[in-house]
Amino acid sequence: MDHLTEPEHEELRHRVRDFAEREIRPRVVEMEADRRAHHELSRLIARQGWIGITVPRRYGGSEGGHLAKTIVIEEVARVSGAMGAMVQASQLGVAKIMHFGTEEQKKRWLPLVGSGDCLPTIAVTESESGGHVLGMGSTAVRDGEEWVLNGRKVYVGNSHVGDLHGVVVRTGPGSGGLSAFLVESDRPGFSVGEQRPAMGLHGFSFGELIFDDCRIPAENLLGREGDGLAVAYSSSTLYGRANLTAVSLGIHQAILEETTAFCLERERYGAPLAELGNIKLKLGQMQSRLMTARLTAYHAVGLLDRGLPCDPQLMNAKLVNVESAIDSGRDALEIHAAAGLFTDRPVERYLRDAFHIHAPAGTSDIQRLRLGEMALGVDRGQWSERLSHLVRRECGAP
Repeated sequence: MDHLTEPEHEELRHRVRDFAEREIRPRVVEMEADRRAHHELSRLIARQGWIGITVPRRYGGSEGGHLAKTIVIEEVARVSGAMGAMVQASQLGVAKIMHFGTEEQKKRWLPLVGSGDCLPTIAVTESESGGHVLGMGSTAVRDGEEWVLNGRKVYVGNSHVGDLHGVVVRTGPGSGGLSAFLVESDRPGFSVGEQRPAMGLHGFSFGELIFDDCRIPAENLLGREGDGLAVAYSSSTLYGRANLTAVSLGIHQAILEETTAFCLERERYGAPLAELGNIKLKLGQMQSRLMTARLTAYHAVGLLDRGLPCDPQLMNAKLVNVESAIDSGRDALEIHAAAGLFTDRPVERYLRDAFHIHAPAGTSDIQRLRLGEMALGVDRGQWSERLSHLVRRECGAP
């Protein structure tokens, strides 16, 4: 990856990998057994400053850019997909403030994000409307100098550890009738639903937020009234797809490392599995997938760092990385055979975690659909192009 990264990126990789091995890996068994959000570890990771890696220095961030962010998520997810998901969800919550926040909102919240004292989220999806954003039913009604929110949001990343929730709700009819708000987790009328056990990503929470006459001050409006659709779509496009790509990439790396080690240590017919031709073919296919996946990921976020239009590259990166990680996970289980079905080996965890990355920010079929529209010349424009000046400003570019 020398042609796609700089020395400072590789130094960052080594720092994150060392931290992940020391602080995250010893807690994985506990997280797998508990299957609930790990508050302590989430805070410990946040205090490393990595949630604010794309935040400008003037707001307390490290201004590392989207490639640096990808490397952080990748290296955390290599050890724990759950904690990789925690980091990516928090950084997704950063996007709404970066792109749409007022100067006062940025000065108030971004330094707290950079120091690890605030874990932000973004809440858009509802159980009845799913990915159909315009079908949401949650509302906000103006009452003097306050807004009153009512409704429920589901599948909210970091639901149970988040401090500041970016919530998109309906304030009027049609596509211009959605608005976004910042809701602190200690507001009266706000609560979280019971965390439900899931197939994978144990240690991460993606649950329900409940708003029952939740009152927030008027200054908590994010952007202008009617900007909610832009907040939802731009956050998903510019951060969501890239972030989830990075989680898949980290899991994929772990799958290959674990399977290679297994093939070197397990013997059959008087020799290591690694010496069998059919095993080498599978490992070669896994290696090829991983190399291609990393190239698509780094290329896409490299364009994003340069402020260039890159919606199709981000779509393709998520598509390729998610599908590749799942395919390699299946191959890994085939190689492990019965040994891969037991939890003393992590390969089954990797596959379970990989499946969790499929749906958020658009399933693989959604990515294919949008790419098909671009091939036909009937796409709806690129969010990365519309917000390219903000992306350049985030990364300190002229």
